Amino acid sequence: MRLLERKSDGTFVLHEFHDENVPAYAILSHTWAIDNKEEVSFHDVEASLSNSKAGYKKLQFCADQAASDGLRYFWVDTCCIDKRNNTELSKAITSMFRWYQRAARCYVYLSDVPTQNSNTGTRQPNHTWELAFKKSRWFTRGWTLQELIAPTVVEFFSAEGERLGNKLTLEEIIHDATRVPKKVLRGGALSDFHSDEQMSWAAQRHTKEPEDEAYSMIGMFDISMPLLYGEGREKALKRLHEEVSKSYKSKK
Repeated sequence: MRLLERKSDGTFVLHEFHDENVPAYAILSHTWAIDNKEEVSFHDVEASLSNSKAGYKKLQFCADQAASDGLRYFWVDTCCIDKRNNTELSKAITSMFRWYQRAARCYVYLSDVPTQNSNTGTRQPNHTWELAFKKSRWFTRGWTLQELIAPTVVEFFSAEGERLGNKLTLEEIIHDATRVPKKVLRGGALSDFHSDEQMSWAAQRHTKEPEDEAYSMIGMFDISMPLLYGEGREKALKRLHEEVSKSYKSKK
């Protein structure tokens, strides 16, 4: 697992850790820019080119918040995985749920939820940002479901980086937006819920790659299956159902 650290001169560096010696870390949850090239990649960090992209703001936000929480390291999906390495990408996707689960804190950065009026610069009333919160693109993406469920501490932040609350203080709004049971938001065991119900939480979510609608649920069901990009959404979901059924039968 690779983690980011911001050095005293403001540059970002990557460190690699084995499972048995991973230090405490924060983890970022966000939605990717429509143009993925605006996100900071693994190679951007390696070449010290990260500050030239719009996604650099998210790295700065995560570094600032982690530092305020006493955490030296943090993980961001855009640049902590070398996505040009298929073996590494496959391993990362399989490990993703566990990585979020083990994070000391998960910061959800909502780029489409402002708390300040863009004309006056004054803070908007709570009911205004709450409406934007419910409609946030973050609630429509496939990968963010596990990012909501897996970590113990999930904190939500506005586009300006203002803390809005956590998944417990905001559970009513989150439940209404996602239909994820409050028991799950409070850390209840996923095994208490039938697989069909768990899959229903992802039914209205979408991913850029069609197969990821299935692959993004691998960690939730604690199963393993090969990632075959190009097989299509239906085949990927069929294989997911088959593996979930096998896992359920083996536990009976």
